[in-house]
Amino acid sequence: MTETKSRSPEYRAAAGAIEGLRQDLLHNVLDYRPLGPLGTDGPVIRRLPKSLTKGAVWFPHAVVGLVALIALLNGVFAANTYSPFGIATVVTAFLPAATLAMTLVRPLLAFWVSVASTPVVALVGQGGWPWAPAAFVCHLGVLVVVAARTRPRTGAWMWLITALVGSFLDFGGSSSSSTVGMVFFSAIALLVVTVVQTRRDATREVTVQRTVTALERDRRTLLEERTTIARELHDVVAHHMSVVAIQAEAAPYRVENPPPELEQAFVTIRENAVAALTELRRVLGVVRAEDQAAPDAPQPTLAELDRLLDNVREAGLGTEKTVTGAVRVLPQGVELSAYRIVQEALSNTLRHAPGASAKVEIGYVLGGLGLRIVNGPAEGLVKPSPGAGHGVAGMRERVGMLNGEMTAGATEDGGFEVAVFLPVPVEHDRAADEVAA
Repeated sequence: MTETKSRSPEYRAAAGAIEGLRQDLLHNVLDYRPLGPLGTDGPVIRRLPKSLTKGAVWFPHAVVGLVALIALLNGVFAANTYSPFGIATVVTAFLPAATLAMTLVRPLLAFWVSVASTPVVALVGQGGWPWAPAAFVCHLGVLVVVAARTRPRTGAWMWLITALVGSFLDFGGSSSSSTVGMVFFSAIALLVVTVVQTRRDATREVTVQRTVTALERDRRTLLEERTTIARELHDVVAHHMSVVAIQAEAAPYRVENPPPELEQAFVTIRENAVAALTELRRVLGVVRAEDQAAPDAPQPTLAELDRLLDNVREAGLGTEKTVTGAVRVLPQGVELSAYRIVQEALSNTLRHAPGASAKVEIGYVLGGLGLRIVNGPAEGLVKPSPGAGHGVAGMRERVGMLNGEMTAGATEDGGFEVAVFLPVPVEHDRAADEVAA
């Protein structure tokens, strides 16, 4: 049995380099990869008039075509004197220009064609070794376009292969050699392309991270708001369930000689109420954060709205309240949500419109409660505080929980308006009227 010895670090490095060369320049060489137009959201294109935008997105194609055309004309004029439109012209003029144009559709194939045609063009043509002026410009353009369409490592491989080919063809040490110039200018051009690619990739990565961060922040804020609503609803529901359990336990003692069926019914009601209350507390323990303690005061209602308005007036926000319709007691969940919506809307006014005044309108209508909180534009020297719109998202959560409707947006005078309708079951209003009667 032969033992397999581990490869040396030098061998692994060489194998990795060869594999990288194969992946970058030899894999899928014949793939058809047309260069698409530029995006319209670029820093330059988005500032252009719309009439120029359609043409500006094809700017890279126009540059490549223009350079290829100039190189073609130069090669035609510099072709063999004895056959200006013969084989020499095709090789020295049309071949480099066509290779440069090929980078728009088959970039890797264009590089290898440019490298392979270098000695042929040098032997047939005149005016430089191993790259004549037209071939020099075209090969440099091929390196730049292919590097821009691939990645920096591919550019490094192309530069190294170009340097090796130029050194091999320049073995005689000709005084008119263009190898040094090609190596120098291609290194600078590829370095610029690498810097631009690195900056573009970094900008794209930062944009993606900012987008992900914003989405995560919105999601976290939404979850926190839902947790807050769950805690508040616990207090509302727990109160009513406790009342049901106590009344079910006391009800048999209020009836003289109650039948066993009635006593058993009240026992079942109490057991179900206690079980529901226990399950509710258990669920609340899951959604409540570890550092959040249970509230030590009753949840606010619209009856305490005047105290809230007094607090915001002391903070410098002039506030007016208008109440229309017959004031009545609403379900505790509706009262709590309405209070929190007004509170959040006024808080947003303090943050985003310092110095403005606000109006709070409450309308008791048949089948529900209407709210309208509107503020004027910011006034004074105090700058508005930045915000991400989480307050509006929280208000929408509360309204959606109650199957209500909400609109929020800027007003014509530069202020902001929040309009909400919270439905109330008709059965509740009838029960409230009977209690009042």
